[in-house]
Amino acid sequence: MSKRNRKPNRKKKNKTGNIISTIILIIAVCVFVVAAYQLLLNVLPYYQGGKDYDKVKALAVQTDGTDDKDAKTSGEEQVGEAASGFKVDFATLLEMNPDTVAWIRFDEPSIISYPVVKSQDNNEYLTKTFTANDNKLGAIFVDKDCASDFSGRNTLIYGHHLNYGGEMFSRLNEYADESFCKAHPYFYIYTPDGKTRTYQVFSAGVVKDMADNYILSYATDEDFMKYIELCRSTSNYAVDVEVNVQSKIVSLSTCTNVNEDERFLLQGVLVEEK
Repeated sequence: MSKRNRKPNRKKKNKTGNIISTIILIIAVCVFVVAAYQLLLNVLPYYQGGKDYDKVKALAVQTDGTDDKDAKTSGEEQVGEAASGFKVDFATLLEMNPDTVAWIRFDEPSIISYPVVKSQDNNEYLTKTFTANDNKLGAIFVDKDCASDFSGRNTLIYGHHLNYGGEMFSRLNEYADESFCKAHPYFYIYTPDGKTRTYQVFSAGVVKDMADNYILSYATDEDFMKYIELCRSTSNYAVDVEVNVQSKIVSLSTCTNVNEDERFLLQGVLVEEK
């Protein structure tokens, strides 16, 4: 066969190869666009929910400009200093949402600073933000069976652990590390009656969602102390703080996003109220 007869076949092969390459490129672009769109659909609600809570904080939170990180790192001096300079406008919050019962705040992770609500059931605020927008962030809420004024022996508070953004209780599990707890042993709850309650962490660890750690009623003082010992025994580490029959504790619960039946439970005992 002459060279003259070979050339058209080579051109035809090149043309076919170019078409295949173009088709592959188009498919790859389409896959990328679809993947990017799906990622946007997943991430956008977290972004919108975060902006929603930023607006709430801007309207309701007042600070004196003091950096909490400058607070002393141990002893009762930290309790007073770290809790000062932070005020919540509950009149504004209650106007926005009558279900408001408190505000919760940590020094670190400082991103945990949110209004707390309570509903007649434990499902409403799983998918509804503080401002009643349907969103994956939901809200931080008190268990329906607990007293709204934190007067009970154990007040249980729920919050989501999210896949993106770190909002709500997503970073609560930093307390799985004992050194983190030692550096940041307190969290604070502000209530509409003008009180600031300071809690010191005494237990932190992963438990099953149906574990006895979620018991909220205790028939006797002995039952309550057995409950406290149970919580201490399931903690990742021991904390030298007294918890007795007169104590009032707060339990913070979130998913682990590892196993569906597991929760990270952080518990603090009231050490100061003013």
